[in-house]
Amino acid sequence: LITEKWDNCQVRGDTFSCSSASAINCVHLTEMLKDMCIFAAWVHGDPRKVIYPTDSYGQFCGQKDTLNENKTILFYFNILKCASPVVLINLQCPTTQLCVSKCPDRFATYIDVQASYRYKPDQWNYFRQFCKPGFNNPRKSVAQVLRDEDCPSMIIPSRPFLKRCFPDFSTKNGVLTVANQTTFKDGRGKTRNVTDLREAANGINNVLDARSVGMKIFEDYAISWYWILIGLFIAMIVSLLFLVLLRFTAGVLFWIFIFGVIGIIGYGIWHCYWEYDHLKGIPGSDLTVYDIGFQTDFRVYLQLRQTWLAFMIMLCVVEVIIILMLIFLRNRIRIAIALLKEGSRAIGYIMSTLFYPIVTFILIAICISYWAVTAVFLATSGEPVYKVMANQTLCKYANLTCDPETFNTTNVSKLCPGAQCTFAFYGGESLYHKYIFIFQLANAFVFLWLVNFAIALGQCTLAGAFASYYWASRKPADIPLWPLFSSFGRAIRYHTGSLAFGALILAIVQLIRVILEYLDHKLKGTQNSFTRFLLCCLKCCFWCLEKFLKFINRNAYIMIAIYGKNFCTSAKEAFFLLMRNVVRVAVLDKVTDFLLFLGKILVAGGVGVLAFFFFTQRIPVFAQEAPTLNYYWVPLLTVIIGSYLVAHGFFSVYAMCVDTLFLCFCEDLERNDGSTAKPYFMSASLHRILGKKELSPKKAVG
Repeated sequence: LITEKWDNCQVRGDTFSCSSASAINCVHLTEMLKDMCIFAAWVHGDPRKVIYPTDSYGQFCGQKDTLNENKTILFYFNILKCASPVVLINLQCPTTQLCVSKCPDRFATYIDVQASYRYKPDQWNYFRQFCKPGFNNPRKSVAQVLRDEDCPSMIIPSRPFLKRCFPDFSTKNGVLTVANQTTFKDGRGKTRNVTDLREAANGINNVLDARSVGMKIFEDYAISWYWILIGLFIAMIVSLLFLVLLRFTAGVLFWIFIFGVIGIIGYGIWHCYWEYDHLKGIPGSDLTVYDIGFQTDFRVYLQLRQTWLAFMIMLCVVEVIIILMLIFLRNRIRIAIALLKEGSRAIGYIMSTLFYPIVTFILIAICISYWAVTAVFLATSGEPVYKVMANQTLCKYANLTCDPETFNTTNVSKLCPGAQCTFAFYGGESLYHKYIFIFQLANAFVFLWLVNFAIALGQCTLAGAFASYYWASRKPADIPLWPLFSSFGRAIRYHTGSLAFGALILAIVQLIRVILEYLDHKLKGTQNSFTRFLLCCLKCCFWCLEKFLKFINRNAYIMIAIYGKNFCTSAKEAFFLLMRNVVRVAVLDKVTDFLLFLGKILVAGGVGVLAFFFFTQRIPVFAQEAPTLNYYWVPLLTVIIGSYLVAHGFFSVYAMCVDTLFLCFCEDLERNDGSTAKPYFMSASLHRILGKKELSPKKAVG
């Protein structure tokens, strides 16, 4: 079926584009994989296994329309048998687990309660709510009750955490206590220290402290969320202003950066010479690096004249290279700066493009939600597995799988007195359960495919809008009405298959990288040197391949938006067009990257500084308005990170605009010669920068 649908796309002549019908057939593979994962996960999965704890009988605590509806907390009969909190959370603690409505709030033992149940019935009524349902026989011998685990041997003051009862630890004068006591009776005739509980529930204090910190952080967000939104709104305004100012300051910012670098390197050369001259005549300074050999203290080398001479020579070489590049690449740098200004002008005419990242964000959020829900259903699609729990360590049936319905008819309880068939975990031995990992990989692959498709759709849409600006003869009069909306419609109607194919190639490489990371994590500690070297090489190669494919895909989508050709043809034409202008590509890339990085840092840093002074109440005018916080860094970091992401969203549109205009510019130079028959579509500023020499057809390619 997959082959049939694939071939159907290719037969139509315009591979993975052309028409909506072809596009639908081409992405049919995505739908098939998605439906497979959803069907398998949602039929077998049950997210309640993650939300609700499960008792020893495989029943959910707090599940509606059951006996446990009002019993939402899991209680452990003997928490001392639990080695660590990880064992508790994974439901593999070798003791009976029972759903209760609340955790115990006092110390008590079954022995003491049984001895006093006749004249203190209230104590028994309280204690038996932690026994097995229906058990109300305090006359049963203690040995039999503890053997059959009808009731816990003891209860201790506890509090619910992760819907499970854990000891209520506290510290008094530096000593660990539970309900202000340092010892307790274990119900088996021994007095034990509460440190035994700490060892059984190792790390619970840290988790509880983390919960306390989490609550304080939540409170900080609750009282400062609107100020955070105001900070992000300011970041949006500053980002817009920076993009507008780039039209007038792109050249100034770049040359300030270049001359700043030249000045810093020049100072470095002077400082190296000063150190070299200052060490003249000092004993030992004329030794060579070869004479002193390898030294772990780097400061030893700084006392040699040879070291500073080497530094000075290296800095001189770098300085000369930069100056020569500026001399020989000055025209291409001017073109790059002009394209940056042209990009600001294009965005000024099509302001709606600045808000398109919101659409991409919504699509990616939907993809993440789909992946997360399906992954949870897959992870919880196991069936209850019951195992034999025996009090005797020599029982040969311990930890073997059992069936609770037929367990009492077997001879296990006779050979191992006190053994029980209790719930252990969720799993299964069926064919489906053996391939859950494969389904998770398929789910991850579909997720990567859909995310890359959403990004590709945004890039193609923006490229189409900016291309309509460049190829307009009279700007802005000839720019089509609603260029962004029209470009989005064309991308959905004609280019869905091409975008899906490009996203597919990238998703395959990304999935391979995920698998390599998984293998590296699983084999860590067991690898030999050759295996580690091989995995490192593979990860490096596929990382480079992913970066290369992203670069090719991005430019292929631009060509698709301009000419409407299929992905393979567009990728080939874009690649060779860029190779014919490789120097311009390198220069434009670096200039653009620097200016946009500078803009992101300025936006995030500026808004962050303003937020710091506000949340620390250092602005007198707003000192009364600033909220009182537990941790002022919580909203501060949120504002800084959020501002950077907001700036990145706006500047990604700007980068796409510059890349689109650059490809259009290169195409314009190759297809036109500036004559009346073949006039240039470039702006007047770009036309002036090219000069008379580059207006001839022979020198159009640079």
